[in-house]
Amino acid sequence: MNETPRPPLTTTTSIWPAAAILGIAVVMLALFMGINLIANQGVATTTTIPVIVGGLAPAPSTALLANCQQPSNPPSNIAPALLMPQSTRANGAFTMPNAGAGDFDCYRSFITTAPANQVLAFYSSELESRGWSLFSQGASNGAPQSLFQKAGSDTFYWVVGITVTSSNAHSTHWTYRIYQNSAAI
Repeated sequence: MNETPRPPLTTTTSIWPAAAILGIAVVMLALFMGINLIANQGVATTTTIPVIVGGLAPAPSTALLANCQQPSNPPSNIAPALLMPQSTRANGAFTMPNAGAGDFDCYRSFITTAPANQVLAFYSSELESRGWSLFSQGASNGAPQSLFQKAGSDTFYWVVGITVTSSNAHSTHWTYRIYQNSAAI
């Protein structure tokens, strides 16, 4: 058994089948990207304010809270919370405790002819339909109160508080407060 050593057999493996699969994949990717570019309708944004049926109607103007709107504060996704029910009038000047230094905070007292439960229901329906979440009801002193929270586009949480200070058969005295929570999102 003396065989002479022979060199190994040489076979050539073609890369063309793998290249064909890669080529088909590239053509299909380009085809679907082209279809996507042609058929894409984009995302339609809406700024429609919801209409709440029943309860108090919103006042046509937000002039009573105009001083609470500073340049870029509150941010554009928070500013729609500056609304009032109809038949509301101011019961004093607006207050901005830190006058722009530090976290934003603004409040003002009001009087309205509606009962307290309707004022709180107005803010509950209007703010929740605008993306705010009710996270607390009732003040520590027992006064009727609702606190709403929403993440602002400025990376801070914002809080709107409605606190009824007194109420009788003819009017309700209450406070509107909007402030920037010091905790980031």
